[in-house]
Amino acid sequence: MNDCRRFVSASLLITLVGFLSLAATAQTITLRHAIELAVSHSNMGGVANVDADRAFAGYREARAAYLPRVVFGSGIGGSYGFPLSLENAAPSLFNVSSQQVLFSPAQKSFVKAANLDWQASKLQTRDQRDALIQDTALTYIELNKWNEDIDLLNTALANNQKMETVEQERINAGVDKPVELNRAKLATARVRVRVAEARGSADVLRTHLAQLTGLKPEELSTDPDSIPNLPEIKQDEDLGSKAAAENPAVKAAEQQAIAKRYSAQGEYKAYLLPSVDLAAQYALLSNFNNYDVYLRKFQNHNATGGLVFRVPFFDGTQRARAAAAKADAIRSQRDAESAKQKVSLETLRLQRTVQELSASVEVAQLEYDLAQSDLQAVQARLQAQTGTLREEQETRSKVEQTYDALIDATFALDRAKVQLLRNTGELEQWARSGK
Repeated sequence: MNDCRRFVSASLLITLVGFLSLAATAQTITLRHAIELAVSHSNMGGVANVDADRAFAGYREARAAYLPRVVFGSGIGGSYGFPLSLENAAPSLFNVSSQQVLFSPAQKSFVKAANLDWQASKLQTRDQRDALIQDTALTYIELNKWNEDIDLLNTALANNQKMETVEQERINAGVDKPVELNRAKLATARVRVRVAEARGSADVLRTHLAQLTGLKPEELSTDPDSIPNLPEIKQDEDLGSKAAAENPAVKAAEQQAIAKRYSAQGEYKAYLLPSVDLAAQYALLSNFNNYDVYLRKFQNHNATGGLVFRVPFFDGTQRARAAAAKADAIRSQRDAESAKQKVSLETLRLQRTVQELSASVEVAQLEYDLAQSDLQAVQARLQAQTGTLREEQETRSKVEQTYDALIDATFALDRAKVQLLRNTGELEQWARSGK
């Protein structure tokens, strides 16, 4: 019995030293802080911002057609005979040309399309941000789950090791048969397997969370109290319609479909409707280009300005481009409708899954409570010398198994709720409600 006590004391001391060593190096990080770090450090956000900047540049390019495009240049060259053009302009020492759209139904549609593309890119950025928040939140919650499992398994391992020592003493005293020691060792080995699985999963999740936040893996420790309570999901609420209206991915697809439609309209207007540009040009001409020989009233300074009218008559290339743009618009509209239906159906599935998982959590909780009650009854019989160690060990193992099942069921429910919050556009608000 003294050897048993010394063994248990040594095990507890080793566990305590390991815990203190981990606490000295680990950095407890809240869920909200983890999400803030992930958003600021993730490459996903940077790529999304680049896409938004590119879309905004396309919008500015479309609008810039209504502003003067001023070009400075020179077309210096010698002339033999009448001065011919260089690059469709008369040879000159210095020239300035300016041109801008004054009236163009096609360009007006192109500007609207570019603006909608920009708005869609911002919605896509928000959707990617939500995906990053979801990944960080689920990684944090699952890591916290495995940490709780490890604490439980460490306790179970210490108990099983104690049972091995006690069983050995009972065998030496001739109370139990040697086979009982093998059973005790088998139970301890099974717990060791679960400990290895829990630690491996926790290490992988901790490394992933470190990659998301930019911190070192050995510095990360979760705070269970920082995880905000997930809202209750009402089964009579039409969350499918809400997700279809609020989900940023769906809204981005709808914006892109409208943008494609405006772009197709612009191509058809360019094929059918006239346009008017405002143009001006100044050129400083030279005497060595023979202007004074062929022109009766030559002067060095020359300027021209006015309106440029374009009336489409026949352009097969533009007609084909308009037809292709129309096909793209139809395809984009169908993609938007498909995305809307997909999100609505997925949200309904998650809503019903939450109901099923809530029932599973309730069952797991009841099974855990019953297992605890059975353990208390067995311990009472053991104290009254009417129970056996084997019975106590089997009951304790059942308590551990039911607790594991309760943790797994709770995490599955939390994961479904987090996914549901993302679909309805409420994920970031929930994630930032914690401390």
